[in-house]
Amino acid sequence: MRGEWVFSAERFAREALGVAPDPWQGEVLRSSSRRLLLNCSRQAGKSTVTSILGLHTALARPGSVTLLVSPSDRQSGELFRKVVDYLERVPDAPRRSEDNARSLKLGNGSRILALPSSADTIRGYTPDLVIGDEAAFFESDAVYAAVRPMLIVSGGRLVLLSTPNGKRGFFHGAWGSSEWERHSITADQCPRIKADDLERERRSLPAWLFRQEYCCEFVETVEAYFAAADIQSALVDDGEVLW
Repeated sequence: MRGEWVFSAERFAREALGVAPDPWQGEVLRSSSRRLLLNCSRQAGKSTVTSILGLHTALARPGSVTLLVSPSDRQSGELFRKVVDYLERVPDAPRRSEDNARSLKLGNGSRILALPSSADTIRGYTPDLVIGDEAAFFESDAVYAAVRPMLIVSGGRLVLLSTPNGKRGFFHGAWGSSEWERHSITADQCPRIKADDLERERRSLPAWLFRQEYCCEFVETVEAYFAAADIQSALVDDGEVLW
């Protein structure tokens, strides 16, 4: 692979893969932030941009480790297959010294592994990049707690992408934190989603579901009896412990 392609993930997408990123995808590919949060509508292109980012990391940083973490083994495998599909487009890419359904190792020593979001299965790695796909739907916040210490030594990057899943969990909490570089991409910002189709979805779905899936809003979960804001306002941290 030509050396100049490894310096810019956006240029790599255009010249090596033949992909023209959407404006927001270009911003993500140009970013150098160690903490990226992508709050995206369904079908906005979040798996496309992160699979390109994962492959670019593997090619540009010999010996690197990239983890693709999703709520299920099937979802992790889908993201991994997208990475492999892009790898096959790259002229003069390093050969694959190891290659199976959920992991590969390139001739430059870099590895890419797809894992389900279990705190037990993802421990033991020192990754350069962790991509958390559909992070709002991880089985528990323990996964997030397991990932962060893995990045301390490597100084690695953490990219979380998802549609919202109510006002709960670490993805929702991270969205309100200044630690993260945040991108919100609603359905009407995606050039591949037609306005007529989006309006049809609006009429067909419950309002809260449309707002969540296509407008990237953190809405109250349908099973919640009390609103999250009401619960939070009832909590105090300076009172006497009553036990």
